Amino acid sequence: MKILVVGDVVGRPGRDTLKFFLDKNKTKYDFIIVNGENSAAGFGLTSKIADELQSWGCDVITSGNHIWDKKELYEYLDKSDRVLRPANYPDENTPGKGYTILKDKKGNKIGVISIQGRVFMMPIDCPFKKVKEIVEEIRKETKFIIVDFHAEATSEKIAMGWHLDGLVSAIYGTHTHIQTADNRILPEGTGYITDVGMTGSENGVIGMKVESVLPKFLNSLPQRFEVAEGSERLCGIEIELDEETGECTSIERISRTVTQIEYM
Repeated sequence: MKILVVGDVVGRPGRDTLKFFLDKNKTKYDFIIVNGENSAAGFGLTSKIADELQSWGCDVITSGNHIWDKKELYEYLDKSDRVLRPANYPDENTPGKGYTILKDKKGNKIGVISIQGRVFMMPIDCPFKKVKEIVEEIRKETKFIIVDFHAEATSEKIAMGWHLDGLVSAIYGTHTHIQTADNRILPEGTGYITDVGMTGSENGVIGMKVESVLPKFLNSLPQRFEVAEGSERLCGIEIELDEETGECTSIERISRTVTQIEYM
């Protein structure tokens, strides 16, 4: 079983790059997961873009703290089992779902969980306790479980990897937009990487124009960030799972410029 995971898609440059890659490569994969929380002008997700991403072949759209930026999406979240918000937001009056179970091209059930960290982020419910509860529930139906851990601190992400080793097929980090080089298979068979990276322009600061971000570091005043364009790159991972055990047999980084995608 081969699964594609694409890192945080930033604005239209990121969406265009994703579509270009999928048009050429989506038939190679049995299941596709994309983090879409920055896909609407760099902040949030709209129902129109969510439908667009799915029409390109994305099976599940995970997210993080920016999923709440577009209020028009709230009703959509309640109706969809393919667009996830982090599972550890309080359940009461919170739109949407934090996990789903869907079938891949071969008919295998795959559980996908979206979870959010707390270090340097919002003090929401404990991700370690919440994800364990969800994993126990999903394992009643399938041994194939993928976790998107949207977190800031590398230490928290690594700790979560060890926390879930042997319980899920793979866990990967999102949110920092910088791909890490620590992809590996943990001792009990769980694929892991601290951050899968970003899909968008490299001509800025994690997807935003330099001139809209740099002043904030210079004077600490609020700034309106704008999506950068040019030198787009798709980042993510390819995961292969053993169809008998659900364990990860391979986890490889993807980092492709538009030109590299053109000649794949």
